[in-house]
Amino acid sequence: MEKIDVRAVFSKSGRAVFISHLDLQRTMQRALKRSGLPVWYSQGFNPHIYLNFPLALSLGISSRTEFMDFSVIEEIDFEKARERLDSVMPDGISVTELAKPVHKNQDIASAEYEMKFYGAAGEIFKALERMMSMETIEAEKHSKSKGIVTVDIRPHIEILNTEVCGDHLALTVRLPAGGALNINANVFADAFSRVSGIDFENVCIERTKILCKSGEKFI
Repeated sequence: MEKIDVRAVFSKSGRAVFISHLDLQRTMQRALKRSGLPVWYSQGFNPHIYLNFPLALSLGISSRTEFMDFSVIEEIDFEKARERLDSVMPDGISVTELAKPVHKNQDIASAEYEMKFYGAAGEIFKALERMMSMETIEAEKHSKSKGIVTVDIRPHIEILNTEVCGDHLALTVRLPAGGALNINANVFADAFSRVSGIDFENVCIERTKILCKSGEKFI
């Protein structure tokens, strides 16, 4: 049976940011079943819908641009299929596009985040400047093979924009992502809090872009 690969683009916000990656997989499998789309199932004793998420999102982070790959067994109208799939999604998850995949997972190189650190914005901005002037910024991150490891994230942080607002500092940051090196925004936020000594009142994080090595948007 010939299958056709499909890439879904979706957003995740509100209460949905607290859906773990494992629960997200289950949620998407149920949604695809309810949608009635001609989804391809794996072969064997226990057939199941094959799903692939090119870059998993950390718990508690919202996103405008998440990706999920699946396959169908016949040609579909992408826009009509998008509407059907979106109509059965839970609150906080919205399917914005269906298309044939263009890039491979291995092409992913970085991700951009919009972050808001709530508190005395002026002091937080000064603390950010001090941190970014440091030669090294040590942070703890999880490694599949080694468990918790300490890494220097300073060479890998690119601050694209900062804005001092009334009750928070807003910044846009680009961090490495993908197989070679992955530093998620929570690792950056935790390192910022530790280095600055500031216990932020609240931190809001949204992933806005996933980029390829070429600088193109992943799709």
